Amino acid sequence: MSKVNIFFTNGFEEVEALTVVDLLRRANIETTMVSVTGELMVTGSHGISVQMDKLFEDLDDDADMLVLPGGPGTKNLKQHDGLIAMIRRYDEAGKYLAAICAAPTVYGELGLLEGRMATCYPDMEDGLKGATPLLDSVVIDGRLITSRGVGTAISFSLALVGILTDAETAQSLAHKIVYDADFDI
Repeated sequence: MSKVNIFFTNGFEEVEALTVVDLLRRANIETTMVSVTGELMVTGSHGISVQMDKLFEDLDDDADMLVLPGGPGTKNLKQHDGLIAMIRRYDEAGKYLAAICAAPTVYGELGLLEGRMATCYPDMEDGLKGATPLLDSVVIDGRLITSRGVGTAISFSLALVGILTDAETAQSLAHKIVYDADFDI
């Protein structure tokens, strides 16, 4: 079974984060909500508080994919030294890195998008350092998966399901949630 860690900080974008968690769990992918705040309760950018599964400090470092949701809290993700070190380790190990909205800029600022295609929230493309910015809902470039924002959260999540399982599972899940998928896996 695939394992995914999704990182939450105060100011996370609720739809982007929780859509990923929900759809990955529906696909039976082990998904851990991880707080980088030192507290298990984390509050999103629209005042919705969510109980995390683990604190960053207690996390097992054995996931297949790391996911960064966007929102104003992205700046807090960029400042978490432990998370940055983990992202670098996963990149060096060739593991999957995914991000949506403002969060692809975390990978851009670390130089991980050099020579790749990526997307992000409109007008934040300068943060995709070294990447060819695209306007697609979801951009998959090898092991890096990026997406644009709240309106693309379901496509992004289903793309992650397809990568971690198979296209048939993603398409079946899209059908079950009555979603017309606009992505290719």
